[in-house]
Amino acid sequence: MKKLFAEFFGTFWLVFGGCGSAVFAAGVPDIGIGLLGVALAFGLTVLTMAYAVGHISGGHFNPAVSFGLLAGGRFSAKDLIPYIVAQCLGAIVAAGCLYTILNGAGVVDFSAPGDFATNFYGEAVYNGKAFSMGAAFLAEFLLTAFFLIVIMGATDKWANGKFAGIAIGLALTLIHLISIPITNTSVNPARSLSQAVFTGGLAMSQLWLFWVAPILGGIVGGLIYKFLLQRDSEEVTD
Repeated sequence: MKKLFAEFFGTFWLVFGGCGSAVFAAGVPDIGIGLLGVALAFGLTVLTMAYAVGHISGGHFNPAVSFGLLAGGRFSAKDLIPYIVAQCLGAIVAAGCLYTILNGAGVVDFSAPGDFATNFYGEAVYNGKAFSMGAAFLAEFLLTAFFLIVIMGATDKWANGKFAGIAIGLALTLIHLISIPITNTSVNPARSLSQAVFTGGLAMSQLWLFWVAPILGGIVGGLIYKFLLQRDSEEVTD
């Protein structure tokens, strides 16, 4: 049960910190944090919770990560559904808190794509560029696959585990720097679900992509590391 609470609170922190920074701080004139600040916020949420509760649950905070670690032989199938439920609940509760705080300022119009930090495709939200469904799918797939490679490599028994949280947090920061202009960055189905629940409309109708692409990417990333990169005990490095 403690593992599930760890996943709940870890995912809560990811959504509250990452999406919260996008909702409240990104667009403030003159002193707003912008794209770089939001990317750092997402990375910092994972970094801090990796050290806070990662030793309890493994620090997934993301259904795609759970699927990827399962494919990579690092996670038990019996725990998959409970983990995903805990992650989704943590994300939705965090989004509910963000919604309540935002409603305190009387701002509840989520009519535009990307409002409330929702994910999207096919919409010209940034720089007048609208990326197609295929482009969005490929971006989410590739970035999640490499995220799993980083996670599995950083947490490998042959790696220096003390720095795993830093590597994983910086990887998520880089992922957001690349893909915020494309999809507002998911690579995490729970994070996408939580924002879509409170906005409905476009975000909910496009939600399927932000479940399918990250999960497939996570599985492929886990398999790549397991079969192509993972060091066997008898191997000697050059």
